[in-house]
Amino acid sequence: MRIGIVCYPTFGGSGVLATELGKALADEGHQVHFITYQQPVRLNIFNANIFYHEVRVPTYPLFDYPPYEVALASTMVDVIINHDLDLLHVHYAIPHASAAYMAKQIVKQKNGRNIPVITTLHGTDITLVGKDKTYEPVVTFSINQSDAITAVSKNLRDETYRFFAIEKEIEVIYNFVDVSRFNKKPIDPFRKVIAPNGEKILMHASNFRKVKRVTDVIEVFAAVQQKLSAKLLMVGDGPERPACEELARELGIDEHVRFLGKQEQIEDILAVSDVFLLPSEYESFGLAALEAMAARSVVISTNAGGLSEINIQGETGYMADVGDVATMSKYAIDLLSDDVLLNKMKEAAYQQALLFDIKNIIPIYEALYGRFCRMDDVSA
Repeated sequence: MRIGIVCYPTFGGSGVLATELGKALADEGHQVHFITYQQPVRLNIFNANIFYHEVRVPTYPLFDYPPYEVALASTMVDVIINHDLDLLHVHYAIPHASAAYMAKQIVKQKNGRNIPVITTLHGTDITLVGKDKTYEPVVTFSINQSDAITAVSKNLRDETYRFFAIEKEIEVIYNFVDVSRFNKKPIDPFRKVIAPNGEKILMHASNFRKVKRVTDVIEVFAAVQQKLSAKLLMVGDGPERPACEELARELGIDEHVRFLGKQEQIEDILAVSDVFLLPSEYESFGLAALEAMAARSVVISTNAGGLSEINIQGETGYMADVGDVATMSKYAIDLLSDDVLLNKMKEAAYQQALLFDIKNIIPIYEALYGRFCRMDDVSA
């Protein structure tokens, strides 16, 4: 199959999943065409089946905000026609689903082809941005015009039906992880640099937005630090990072906290972590948690959104209510104080991650694509 994948090229979960999906499909022999405004951060390999098409947005004095959606739709049309794509798979509804609808209509008019469009919903495109009255009518319309709709968790599917008048079935295809990539032995010299005296290592990774509640991570670690020797690794960057750094200084734990910024090879960092903290206000799925589990790091998270679909309370990790720093701190202290329990839960987390291995999910997408390829009936 010749598949067009439209996504954001950033470190966010939707872009990561879309890129890893495309790479895996290319490995299976499919021809994959990425369409976005810059090369995706996870697209760091050469594969003869992978093509990248940059969306160029002309700037004119007339436009305060260059019309990306129009440029994206035009690029889609060009790639569909010139590379004879079988389908478009767009990730994150805004603005990709509406741009895909526009491209579909143009292609139909130009050469009579009815290019199938599959839209995958990822989270804030539904739960935050999409609900804004400025966008809701277009989001609802373009999702309904998709030939197939998928969501990355049951929770997100239910939230979509709750907030939007969706008239079609939304299929749940879970996020996935390449377990072989994250199942790595810790690099001892790296661990010794971080924890020279054998301290336990906690970790958080995100885009440091308010919804991630990253200052809760600092508060949990401060409580842990009062009871046992530990280090904290903060991976990523974003608007809440300064607040975290300031809080760490105020609590007197800044010498035990390392802010590593954005990291592409996160698997090497996860490999040395014992506990992964994810106190988010909402996670449609929690891809960062799944990657941590694949690296045998025990996840302590909130029970928000789709996290309960991957993190099993008391078995693979622990969950608490949003903002319940005290309970999360107790879980972390109890876990890090008991090596037998810690190692048992690390193995359970890894076994749970195996259920979401990319090898199990790719065939589901291939079967979905197969249902829609070559829909040449223009009246459909």
